[in-house]
Amino acid sequence: MNHGGNIYQFARRLGCLPEQVLDFSANINPKQAIDLNCLQGVQLTPYADPDYGLLKQAFAQRYPIPAGADIELFNGASAAIFALLRSLQTKDLVLYTPLYGEYAHIAGELGCKVHNINRFNHLLADVPERSTVIFVNPSTPDGQLYELPDLLATWQAADCTIIIDESFLDFCSADSVAERIAYYDKLYVIKSLSKFYGCAGIRIGFILAATAAIKELHRFEPAWKLSSLDMAYMQQALANTAFIEQTRQQTAHLRDLLYQALQDSGLFEKIYPGQANFLLARMANGGDGYQLQAQLEPSRILIRVCDNFEGLDKSHVRFAVKDEQAIARLANSIKNVKK
Repeated sequence: MNHGGNIYQFARRLGCLPEQVLDFSANINPKQAIDLNCLQGVQLTPYADPDYGLLKQAFAQRYPIPAGADIELFNGASAAIFALLRSLQTKDLVLYTPLYGEYAHIAGELGCKVHNINRFNHLLADVPERSTVIFVNPSTPDGQLYELPDLLATWQAADCTIIIDESFLDFCSADSVAERIAYYDKLYVIKSLSKFYGCAGIRIGFILAATAAIKELHRFEPAWKLSSLDMAYMQQALANTAFIEQTRQQTAHLRDLLYQALQDSGLFEKIYPGQANFLLARMANGGDGYQLQAQLEPSRILIRVCDNFEGLDKSHVRFAVKDEQAIARLANSIKNVKK
């Protein structure tokens, strides 16, 4: 599927090395929580702990687990999404669009009947009773942070299974809905850790849900989904609690710089006020994101055209929050783009 972060294909087309690409297409924290040298002492000879005991303890300290709830770990959020939808065997799936395209892709593979609700225009639309609802908060690709109590009440009244994807919530000073699992056992929370901790190559995500729901999900899961290196890295990253507030402050500052660079370019008629580590913009005068990408290629800058998000078209482009030097390079390059 079309996804941000394919620097290898982009580099091959430009005839450069992947590390020479300035990648604004993938929403990965430009900072990392730990130094990779910390992993040199990891023992690779024994099998990793199939119960992930130490890693689960680290998760519980970072993300408090409500009474009557538990977590299941996965080799990335995409694997978590697939496993959960397969386990639920849902017939009616409600997607609040636009959102991460992997949901629709997996739903198609599993034969679900998909009901799309455009959250920009019809946020409070009715949903089928006993359907499965998926909502991403903060949203992607626009980064809007939603207040969910009214929506949760509506979904619960319709006896829905509720999946909240909080993969970008760590970038915000906002509370998870996880505590509501204690009061509604058909609520699932999905988190990806690669975005916030700046480690897309470490594939770890998890699902937080009622203990009985996690036991049912676990029945179909293989042992040793995570490697010893994955677990060691994430245990140490989660232990760096100072990194949390540092990242939030850094992201807010850099997001403002990125917003200003996009605003000053004169290329966009709207820049969405996101709260995550990326910004969505709509080009002025029906501009074409693919043409913009072509004009940025001499600068080896990769962006994300969002026409494969339901409800968006090729005039919508997304930019990840990068460091100050990268944003300055982008600002200089888009000044030279023909309007």
